[in-house]
Amino acid sequence: MKTIADCHLYGIIDLGYVAPEAAAGVVAQMVEGGVDIIQLRAKDLPEEEIQEIGESLVSITEPAGVPFIINDFPEIVPAIGAQGAHVGQDDRSVDDARWRAGRALAGEVPPAIIGKSTHSVEQAVAAEADGADYIGFGPLFATPTKPGRPAIGLDDIRRVHELVKIPIFCIGGIKLENLASVIAAGARRVVIVSGILQSPDIPHYIGDVRKTLETLNKQP
Repeated sequence: MKTIADCHLYGIIDLGYVAPEAAAGVVAQMVEGGVDIIQLRAKDLPEEEIQEIGESLVSITEPAGVPFIINDFPEIVPAIGAQGAHVGQDDRSVDDARWRAGRALAGEVPPAIIGKSTHSVEQAVAAEADGADYIGFGPLFATPTKPGRPAIGLDDIRRVHELVKIPIFCIGGIKLENLASVIAAGARRVVIVSGILQSPDIPHYIGDVRKTLETLNKQP
């Protein structure tokens, strides 16, 4: 299983874009393409249904060594054997999410990964101090995934990387066509949602993203 430090391309299976019955097929394509870590986001479904879908997706991600993250419902993590949970800025605290996501007795399995959404440098610094294992930083661009959330732009990317040492995944409206500008602004890791989910050839799209990430991150 990859560690969070080894992950650079974060994919989200967002059921606002993908029908629940199609989720497994899309996740299989994301794994085939080479996404490093996958999150299940299902904002409008009941917890029981999210757990059922999550179980089917873990059976795809786990053999591939791809960490599987549950959005908003850390208590589902131990029930399905996911690797962690992600919470929003206005949701549970990191400590509360970690307690709910406890996977087994100490030493039996790796501890759950807990990620936190942040929308400013100050929130990012606070999330690290609170014990988050990684943060999402954005939205960089306006995105329908986060309606009503203003874009924060690219100006603070380099500064947040100077101040925060845990993995930072830049998020929000990032696609292949603007990826170069995001990396040039200082990003090292990114989350891509609609670009992947709406692609007619998901594995090929992810392959192009990975090549771009690897090439640009090697540049001085």
